[in-house]
Amino acid sequence: MRGQPAKLVGPSEMRALIAWSKRSRLPHRNQVIVLLSFRAGLRACEIAALDWSMVLTASGKIGPSIELPGWAAKKGSGRRIPMHPDLAQVLRQLANKADLVGAVILSERRSRMSAKTIVNWFARVYSDLGLDGCSSHSGRRTFITHAARLIHKAGGSLRDVQQLAGHKSLTTTQSYIDGDATAQRKLMRLL
Repeated sequence: MRGQPAKLVGPSEMRALIAWSKRSRLPHRNQVIVLLSFRAGLRACEIAALDWSMVLTASGKIGPSIELPGWAAKKGSGRRIPMHPDLAQVLRQLANKADLVGAVILSERRSRMSAKTIVNWFARVYSDLGLDGCSSHSGRRTFITHAARLIHKAGGSLRDVQQLAGHKSLTTTQSYIDGDATAQRKLMRLL
């Protein structure tokens, strides 16, 4: 990552993002954009490339995972991402209004949104909410940091977080993870 890393988004800010999305002109689409970033860790280019075939089962239902092929991911880092329940729910709502063919995320004119348009969309939303320092990468960075903090509860390791993020190097994954001073103080008391 270059320059200042994208700001992490806390629970109250996340609630504000979802509330904003629900009040918007395209509430289901906008909630899906937010949750693809925060609950699946997708990059803007991956959100833009996401196709219904990547989230649907053969029977046309929302699947248990996002099947992101290498061509749709940065540096060919295709991967399978288990579907978060909140994301599955809003994808079902969006699917009820969609053709289920082609791009999941469409513009108001019903064309595929570009990665740059997704980046600009996040910039506008964060500006509207007064969330300084946030960017389209804030959701991904928040996802990776939270996953790293919770992975021990799932019996996993940072390698699992690396695979979910689609990073070739654990060093790259580590650069996304924000430290937590409170956790560090608690750790010192346990030693």
